[in-house]
Amino acid sequence: MFEFDPTRPKWQQIAEVLRRRISSGEYPVRGLISEVKLEQEFGVSRVTVRKATAALREEGLITTTAGMGSFVTDR
Repeated sequence: MFEFDPTRPKWQQIAEVLRRRISSGEYPVRGLISEVKLEQEFGVSRVTVRKATAALREEGLITTTAGMGSFVTDR
């Protein structure tokens, strides 16, 4: 399980991990980012995962489509 830094919000730390995965290509362009899998991987609530994905969406790294999920953008 992921070890969090207790001095920083969990959602920020998850967003950093996701940024690295996107930039390294681990999450390919148009690849689905599963909130359920992230909840399980990091042991956090859906609200925490959604804060992390909201930050990435604001940065233009992902796009979210209702009923479909969040996908890596083609930047």
